[in-house]
Amino acid sequence: MRFLISLLLLLLLHSLPYSAAARKHNPTNSSHLVRSSCSHASYPNLCIHSLSTYTGPANTPRDLAQAAVTVSLSRAHRVSSYLAQLSHSDQGTKRERSALSACIDLMSESLDELTRTLDELKHLHPETFRFQMSNAKTWVSAALTDDDTCLDGFAELDVKVKADMKRKITNAARVTSNALYLINRLDESRGRPRSKH
Repeated sequence: MRFLISLLLLLLLHSLPYSAAARKHNPTNSSHLVRSSCSHASYPNLCIHSLSTYTGPANTPRDLAQAAVTVSLSRAHRVSSYLAQLSHSDQGTKRERSALSACIDLMSESLDELTRTLDELKHLHPETFRFQMSNAKTWVSAALTDDDTCLDGFAELDVKVKADMKRKITNAARVTSNALYLINRLDESRGRPRSKH
């Protein structure tokens, strides 16, 4: 009888971590949270689509904010690489090359700000939560300003790649805008970091 009880306890204890892991990565729960969280974002369809490509956990407002910043970083990296490729071609007027150089610098700043934001979101502490959220919102807002300033630099120029460049930067800015919205949601929910086991 003791053997049977011991065996049952062992089986029960062995199945607990699996159950927790299954809940943690439950795609149905994640999908529902993504849809409900994105419904009031500035660009809800883009929010849902971009977060649906994220492969990490997305079960809490904190997870979603981190996922959104991660996706935003990925888009900003793509734009930065695209701009770097453009800069290697020796085309365009001096003014166009100057605008491109300024845009590359701005995207570099945007990448730095988004990286700092992601790091901040990964290391939230109850004692400093409000301060950390303020930092995150400030940095993501600055990244958005960098994107807008980059676009403004090309507004009056007739560059051949302007439409493609505008589309890529606008898309990155919209993803970043959604990330800011999800960070605001996290702050408003007064979310706290989960205790580590």
